[in-house]
Amino acid sequence: MADDDQKKYISEKKRDELKEELDHLKNTRRQEIAEEIERTKALGDLSENAEYQQARADQASLEGRISEIEELLREAEIVEKTGSDEVQVGSTVSIRKKHSSKEQEYEIVGEEEADMSAGKIAHTSPVASALLGHEKEETVEIETPNGTTEYTIESVT
Repeated sequence: MADDDQKKYISEKKRDELKEELDHLKNTRRQEIAEEIERTKALGDLSENAEYQQARADQASLEGRISEIEELLREAEIVEKTGSDEVQVGSTVSIRKKHSSKEQEYEIVGEEEADMSAGKIAHTSPVASALLGHEKEETVEIETPNGTTEYTIESVT
């Protein structure tokens, strides 16, 4: 059985976005690329036809993305907010560095949704890994490039 670091997690919103992307790739892009391949075949010698070669490369890339999405949808665990006080994948957590009044807020997500600029950190990141399983008002030690730092969990939603 896979441990938590190997599990794939996605939100319901991300699942819906992936299904929409998959539908577009299968029903629109696939047809567009097939038409491009047929169009470029008519241009002559396929071994020296750069447009044909590019269309085939686009097709391979498309099929790879389709497979990737299908696998993710098949294997990923859908994360739902539970309302628990315990930090879990799907939780939004506010933390405060020891001796500081400034809070930082992160949403703990699966790797596929991680986006530091949006405050979404992967459950496998050092910060999220240190927070998982802890509750509001607990103090945790987080390994940072500058050493170990203590943070207090201010809220979990």
